[in-house]
Amino acid sequence: MSVEASVHAQAWASLASLIAGAPVMRFATREGKYPRPRLAPPRITRALPNRAAAVMVHGSDGSVQTLCLDLDTSKALQGVVDADAAAISALLTSCGLRFVADHSPSGGRHIYIPLVERLAAEDARELVEALASRFPSLDPGPHQNITDGCIRPPGSWHKSMTGHQILDTPLTEAYDIMRLRNPAPAVAALRRALAASILQVRTRKDARTTARLAVSTTPGTTGLLSARGTSVLRQVARTGIYDTARYKSASEARMAVLSHLSNFSITLPQVQERLTTDFAGLAALYQDMTHLGRLLPFEWDKAQAWVAQKQGAPNAGKEHSNKCDTGLPLTHGGGTAEVRSPASVMAEINDLENVLYAILDQRLAETGREGITLRFLLRAVIGFARAKGTLLVDVGCRSFAREMGKHHGTIARLLPRLVKHSGGMLSKIQDAQGRHADSYLLGLPEQWKDIAKAHAWRKGKIYGIRPVFRALGAPAALVYEAIERGRHSPTTADIVRATGLSRPTVHKELMTLAEVSMIERHYGAWQILHATNLRHIAEWLGVQEDYEYQCSLIRAQRQAWHAYLERFLDPVIREEDIYDQEITEWDSWVPDDYGELSAWDRHLLAA
Repeated sequence: MSVEASVHAQAWASLASLIAGAPVMRFATREGKYPRPRLAPPRITRALPNRAAAVMVHGSDGSVQTLCLDLDTSKALQGVVDADAAAISALLTSCGLRFVADHSPSGGRHIYIPLVERLAAEDARELVEALASRFPSLDPGPHQNITDGCIRPPGSWHKSMTGHQILDTPLTEAYDIMRLRNPAPAVAALRRALAASILQVRTRKDARTTARLAVSTTPGTTGLLSARGTSVLRQVARTGIYDTARYKSASEARMAVLSHLSNFSITLPQVQERLTTDFAGLAALYQDMTHLGRLLPFEWDKAQAWVAQKQGAPNAGKEHSNKCDTGLPLTHGGGTAEVRSPASVMAEINDLENVLYAILDQRLAETGREGITLRFLLRAVIGFARAKGTLLVDVGCRSFAREMGKHHGTIARLLPRLVKHSGGMLSKIQDAQGRHADSYLLGLPEQWKDIAKAHAWRKGKIYGIRPVFRALGAPAALVYEAIERGRHSPTTADIVRATGLSRPTVHKELMTLAEVSMIERHYGAWQILHATNLRHIAEWLGVQEDYEYQCSLIRAQRQAWHAYLERFLDPVIREEDIYDQEITEWDSWVPDDYGELSAWDRHLLAA
C-alpha cells in the first residue's frame, strides 16, 4: 500500500464511525447516487471500502451526533466555495466550536462539527438551513432527509473514483476533535449568532405552509401563493452560476449583475470590499484577480452610464399626472358558503353593473370632487365580486387601493361614503377582525330590478383604475371604458353622455389616448386598438415601477401585521432564539446606509 493510500485508510478508520449518526454506510452507484440497499445496510468497517461510500447523518431516532456541512461546486463556483468555507470556519471559531474539514477532487468541501449532546433532526436541519441562507454553496440536503441523508467522510473514495476525500485538518487533531466533541453551550452560541437567519428560515417555512393550505382548501386556487424566491441576479452575484440560455458568457452575466447594482446607492469601493463575502460569485466570474482588477472599474463605469441613460427616459404624467399609492392584489379566501348557484350569482352581478351605469354613475358624480373616485371604487367592488364568484366581498383596503391607484387610507375613508351613496346596493355586514378584512354584501335593491332587466348585459370586464391610468388620470379611464364596454363604437357625443364629463375634458382625453395608440377614430366613431398592450404602455410611462414598488411595500406591511398578531400566541422561546433585531438582523444585500436610501432603492431591495 502506498503512503497516500495509507493516509486515506487511516482517515477512514479513525473518523468515519465518529462522524456517522448510525453505524452503517451506503455505496455509490455508477450514477453517483447512494440508494437505500435492498437488504440490511452494511456496517461501517475499519477497512477502507474499495468504492465510494457514505455514512448516514441521522441515527435510528432521527437525531444527529455530527453537523455535516456540504459545500458543493454544483451550487456555486469554486471561488465561492472556498470563500464560504473560510467564512464558515471563522464563524464556528468565533462561537467556540471545533471542527474537522476535508475537500474532494471536484473542489467541494465538507465541514464536520461533532456534538457532545445529539441534536434532534429538526433542530439540526434548522441550523444547517440557516447557514445555507447565508452561504450559497452550502447544500442542506444531507440534513433535510432523515432516512437517506448521508455524506462521504474523510478518506472515502470520491463518487467519480478519481480520488479521495482529502483531510485538511491534521489527522491527530481531527481525531482529538471528534473524540472530545463540542458542548451544548457552544452550539447555543452558534444559534445566537444565526438567530436572524433562523428567523428567516422559519418565516419562509411558515409562508410555504400557509400557501399549501390555501391551495388545498380554496376551490380553484392554483399555486400562485408560493413564497417568493430570491432574485436571479442576486443569486448570480452570490454563486457565480448563471443561465447560459440567457447570458452567453461570463462577461454578459457580470455586466447584468453590475447594472443591477448600479441601481443602488452603492459605490465601487463598496462593491470591491464585498467581493470576498456576499459578492464572491461576481468575483468568480472574472478569470483571475489581475483580470478583475483591470476590468471591474471599466465595467462599473459602463454599467453606471447605461443605468443613467435608462433612467433618463421620458417619465409618466407630464401635464396630467395622477400618480398615487397602490395596494396588494386580492389574496383573501373570502366569503361564506354560497347556497346560490354560480350562474345566478353572476347574473345578479351583471344586473348590478346595469344599475351602476344607468343610475349610480350619475348619482355618484354629483357627490362632489370625490365622485369620480367613488364611481371607480364601486367598479372595483363589483370587479372583486365577479372574480371571487360571490356577492360577499371581504377584501382589505390595500387590495382596493391596488385596483384604484390610491392610498389605502383614502380607500378606508371613502368606503363608508360609498355605502351611504350606493342606495342600498352595498352594505357593510361585519367589521374587520385579526387577519380578516371588513365584509361587504352586494345586492340588487327591489326598486331597481326593473331597470336592471330592461338593459342588456355589457360585454367585457369591469375594472377599477388600471396601472396605465395612474399616469393618464381617472377621466381618461372613464373615456376608455366607455369605448371598451360600449355596445357599439361610440362617437364623441356618445362618450360625453355615457361618462357625464364635459365635452372639452372628453376631447382632451380622447386626444391623449390616441397619442399613445390606445384608441383610433374610424368614420367618426372611436374604437379600441386591441393590438396595444396596456402593460407595455404603463412601463413606457413609468407607472408600472410605481405599481410594483407599492405592491412590495404593502406586502411588507401585511407581513408585519401578521407578525404582530402572532405575538399574542404563546410559542416556546429559547434563549438562543432571542436576538436584538437592530444589531444582528442579517441580510447580505442591504448596505450599511439602508436608512438613507431613496424609496426607489428600497423597492429594489424588496424586489
